[in-house]
Amino acid sequence: MKPLVPATRAALEVAPPIRWRERFALGLYSAALFLAQPLLRRKLQQRALQEPTYAQDVAQRFGHYDALQAPPAPGAWVWIHAVSLGETHAAAALLQQLRHALPGMRLLLTHGTATGREAGRSLLQPGDVQVWQPWDTPAATRRFVQHFRPRIGLLVETEVWPNLVRACQQAGVPLCLVNARLSAKSLRQSQRLAWLALPAFRVLAAIWPQTEDDARRLRLLGATVQPPLGNLKFDTTPDAEQCAQGLALRQSVGKPVLVFASSREGEEQMLLDALRARASAPDALRSVQWLLVPRHPQRFDAVAALCAAAGLSVSRRSVDGTGFAPADIWLGDSLGEMALYLGLADVALLGGSFAPLGGQNLIEAAACGCPVVMGPHTFNFAQAAEMAQLEGAAYEVPDMAQALERALQLVQDPVALEAASSAALAFALRHAGAAQRTSARIVELLARRGA
Repeated sequence: MKPLVPATRAALEVAPPIRWRERFALGLYSAALFLAQPLLRRKLQQRALQEPTYAQDVAQRFGHYDALQAPPAPGAWVWIHAVSLGETHAAAALLQQLRHALPGMRLLLTHGTATGREAGRSLLQPGDVQVWQPWDTPAATRRFVQHFRPRIGLLVETEVWPNLVRACQQAGVPLCLVNARLSAKSLRQSQRLAWLALPAFRVLAAIWPQTEDDARRLRLLGATVQPPLGNLKFDTTPDAEQCAQGLALRQSVGKPVLVFASSREGEEQMLLDALRARASAPDALRSVQWLLVPRHPQRFDAVAALCAAAGLSVSRRSVDGTGFAPADIWLGDSLGEMALYLGLADVALLGGSFAPLGGQNLIEAAACGCPVVMGPHTFNFAQAAEMAQLEGAAYEVPDMAQALERALQLVQDPVALEAASSAALAFALRHAGAAQRTSARIVELLARRGA
């Protein structure tokens, strides 16, 4: 189920009664998740075959924690929930500001995916704790909240779960949605689940949306929404060392590099089909170096096999070490190195935007000075995509064939490519500041509550 969203301080302090239809819906939902626990365990075992992190600390998924993770006193933790990799990057920018504004704070960091958990480890300081997000049953969420008793909970972007929200409300833990976004598709889904969604919205302490469009859609659900504060991802700074390594690799290649960044299932085949359609035009493959970086690590082997089946040679970073061997396709099959891959590339194709998946984060590419060519499906980052186009940092095309054409045109025109790269950097810098603004609102909320 796609998570939900917020309301007011008054709603937190005096929660409205749950109507019988809402209680019935929550009961059905809770029963379904309780019965699904064996399926969750089996899914984690299967995922762990390719990503061993999923086999770690499985008991935490069900609200069981060892004694080493007990807080010294109630209210010790500032809890941030960042479900996956993108949310963890956004949380990093906010966390930096919070550590400055709340000296001595201890971080409780939760995730739902292995990629988020791996990235989150770098954010921890002595005294901080990282655990898995509890499965959204009443028992697991209650054990989580009672064990850690956080001072405040900060859910990043879309992660509002009914039982987790209710457990926090019953324990008096203020829960906020930061960097909030809600696409038109998610709005329709939440409206269909109104009896389940609206009670969760009513008891959240605050919601700080990214854009006015997000705010408008959230209000349609009956949420009380604060003014937009911008997108935290504009405050994420790419790893400078990785960017420098990527640039050095690019200069050694001798031809332009095109990266398909955070590609999703089915999209690599679209690219291979577009390349095959241009078989009579060797510039599509031979005059540039293609780099594929799949979004999900469990697909690395499948993407390598897909390229090999198309008759293309593949060099994998996990095999060839610090660089890549000469090959038709380079496969970026490592975690935490997206800045290196974007620094290596002259132009990026945006994963998730050619299939109807909403697009991945284009801000990271822009911050690396890498202009973006994206497909028509960018609803997860609609305003960022629109602004990037207006400011010359990105180009939207209707399909993969035209994306290929546009990317090749760019790398064959040095003047246009330099202008697009400069526009991408300027775009990323111009819209920064959401982390500081969000941190200030959180501190204000804590001060009002005496927390």
